[in-house]
Parts: sequence; structure tokens; C-alpha cells
Amino acid sequence: MINKIYDSLAASVADIRDGATIMIGGFGNAGMPSDLIDALIAQGARDLTIVNNNAGNGETGLAALLGTRRVRKIICSFPRQTDSQVFDGLYRAGEIELELVPQGNLAERIRAAGAGVGGFFTPTGYGTPLAEGKETRVIDGKPYVFETPIHADFALIKALKGDRWGNLVYRKTARNFGPIMASAAKCAIAQVSEIVDLGELDPEAVVTPGIFVQRIVATPSHPAA
Repeated sequence: MINKIYDSLAASVADIRDGATIMIGGFGNAGMPSDLIDALIAQGARDLTIVNNNAGNGETGLAALLGTRRVRKIICSFPRQTDSQVFDGLYRAGEIELELVPQGNLAERIRAAGAGVGGFFTPTGYGTPLAEGKETRVIDGKPYVFETPIHADFALIKALKGDRWGNLVYRKTARNFGPIMASAAKCAIAQVSEIVDLGELDPEAVVTPGIFVQRIVATPSHPAA
């Protein structure tokens, strides 16, 4: 019987190793899997590479993970905002590496990994420092830069509901990067507000099929947004 449900957050992240590349869903706080992040902090893995839309807000969630100084590198598109003081401090002190990726390129590089695409050409970033060292090509008279897929060992994502097969539905825009990150990681771990019986999810509403999810854990006390 297929059953991807884990009894605890700690058990779901227990085998994340030092040096892992981890995708973390969320657009700021919307859709951020805070409970899984807290479990990862408690687990203790270090020398991590994190892939996220931004670089943390305030002192909680992703910012708290950065604050442990166990993240070696972050790949993101929006590293600085008014409350990104944790990242700012680490970056200015030379304690964290940043790979800055335009948001559309970030999404497409993750999607490409999940789709098995070897890379793609895009005009975004051409002629800027972001294109240094990358292949360029002129196609139909327009310059492009080649971008490679971003793969991950683990993806930590947040959804509204799921079943024991790992099928997921999201709450509105809280889905953001969750679906493509689940497809691009070797092991996708989803925290959900509710686990329902098989057949309760409308197949037409399932955004992430269970084939892309390896573990699911319920966190009913945590809001779905």
C-alpha cells in the first residue's frame, strides 16, 4: 500500500545530509513551509545550498535558517528587502555565497530540471554580469544567453491539502514555486494543513500529482497561506 505520510516533521527531514541542495517554496511568507524549515534547523544539517525566491524575511522561517550559519550558498532572485537583515549581515561579512537569478529565469531553470530539459536560451540577462561565463547565441537576429536547469536533493514545500499518495492542492497564490520545485527535486517533502482520504481531492483541482511527492506531513496548527 502506498503511504507517504510521515508522523512527524522531524522524521520527514531526518536524512537531509550536510552539503545538500534544498529548494524551499514560498514567495516571501506566502507558501513558505515554516514548520519544515524549523524542523530542518533542529535537525542540524549544514553546508547547505538553498534555492528560494528571496533570502528570508525578518528573523523567522528561511531567515532563521540563514541565521544558523549552516547555509553555504543561496540561489534566489530577490535577496534584499527592508527586512532581509539576516542575509544582508551574512553577505556583507562574506559568510554566504549568492547566485542572483532573474525571477523568470529562476522559475524556468527549476521547471527545466523537472521536465528533463537540458537547458534553454533566454534574452533575460544578456549583456549583463549575470551572463558572464555563459554561452550566448544570436537567434533570428536577437541575442540570447544559455541557462542550465537547477536540480535539488530535497524540496520543502507547503500545500493546503494532500492524501497518502502525495497528491496536493494549494491555497491560491500560496502555490507559487511549490509545484515546479516538487518536480525538480529527488525528494519532495510537503507540509499540509490537512491530510484527506483517497478520493476526497477533486482530480481537477490537484496541482501536484503524487508522483512528484515522496513525503507528506500534516501541520494542522499552521495556517495554509
